Amino acid sequence: MIIPAIDLIDGRVVRLKQGDYSRCTQFEADPIARFRSYAEQGAQVLHLVDLTGAKDPKKRQLALIGEMVKSVSVPVQTGGGIRSEEDVKALLDLGVERVVIGSLAVRERELVADWFKRYGADHLVLALDVRIDAEGNKEVAVSGWQEGSGARLEDLVDFYRTVGLKHVLCTDISCDGMMTGTNVALYREVTAKYPDVQFQASGGIGGLSDIENLKGSGVAGVIVGRALLEEKFNVKEAIACWQSE
Repeated sequence: MIIPAIDLIDGRVVRLKQGDYSRCTQFEADPIARFRSYAEQGAQVLHLVDLTGAKDPKKRQLALIGEMVKSVSVPVQTGGGIRSEEDVKALLDLGVERVVIGSLAVRERELVADWFKRYGADHLVLALDVRIDAEGNKEVAVSGWQEGSGARLEDLVDFYRTVGLKHVLCTDISCDGMMTGTNVALYREVTAKYPDVQFQASGGIGGLSDIENLKGSGVAGVIVGRALLEEKFNVKEAIACWQSE
């Protein structure tokens, strides 16, 4: 499915290039109206990233997130600097369907595994942002992609499958925010290796041809952010492309 995405800083819709706050583009778009539009055009899941909360959990945009979730009748998944069980519970209490967990899932595996047992794998998404070296090793980056973790994507998927892992949002960092195409080979490889996990492809979607290229890759969802904000195509067109033979 096509999963439209919105990133927020201090209530404003933005996009970063490769996770870099200094390479931030702000869009004149009302986040609630934009969410409603995406849902009205047929989106079945929406993705929301709280970049303010990612930098400072005390400033998490809970009120706005709650309004955005209530404004649509489709499931919303959201993340951005999840550091504690209180963060997870606060978002689920707002009506968020799935909480996206990144760096903490790498650093504190046993803690996050306990959340999978407590809240259920349906309500958690593992966000694995990878840098791929010349040998094809997929190192997962943490701290807003500023640090390498030394952990491989496969190590983390294998670990969390023991607690029922269902959803993985996988980003090739080199592609994110660049709108130059996505890493189809990466998704073909991981979905073939883990057919029981629903992978979401993220990063690099710049045109309908990039969506077309992902068909048959095995991914369950395609995150689309900047291209929609820049009106390269709309949600209806993206869905039609994804569903066409």
